[in-house]
Amino acid sequence: MYVSKGKDADPRLSTRDMFTGRVHQHPHITETHGKTLRINLVRFEPGGRTKWHTHGFEQGLIVLEGKGIVATEAGEQVIEPGDVVVIPLGEKHWHGGTETTGMAHFSINQAPAESTVLEPVTEVKTRL
Repeated sequence: MYVSKGKDADPRLSTRDMFTGRVHQHPHITETHGKTLRINLVRFEPGGRTKWHTHGFEQGLIVLEGKGIVATEAGEQVIEPGDVVVIPLGEKHWHGGTETTGMAHFSINQAPAESTVLEPVTEVKTRL
């Protein structure tokens, strides 16, 4: 068993191509601790978000703080602390802060499946 202590989390500014704006990440569960499970703390500053993307696995999000958006091609939904999101395998989506609010969530992923990064989000319809 392995316990990742939340008090020891130290989110660092991400330079991954997956994101636009300022996004910080802290990996809680990596290949060192789990065979296939990956859990990351992702903190989006206002205006920070993922690009459109898909995953070769079902992704889970647990919203911890702030107010943000999760979106598919069908539309956008506001997410707040306590909300839990399941994104089906292969569904095109994005998630992150709004233009005026930040948001943090745990992302729950599976390895070795891959993510495919697509185009940047060009329009956010939801205003908070």
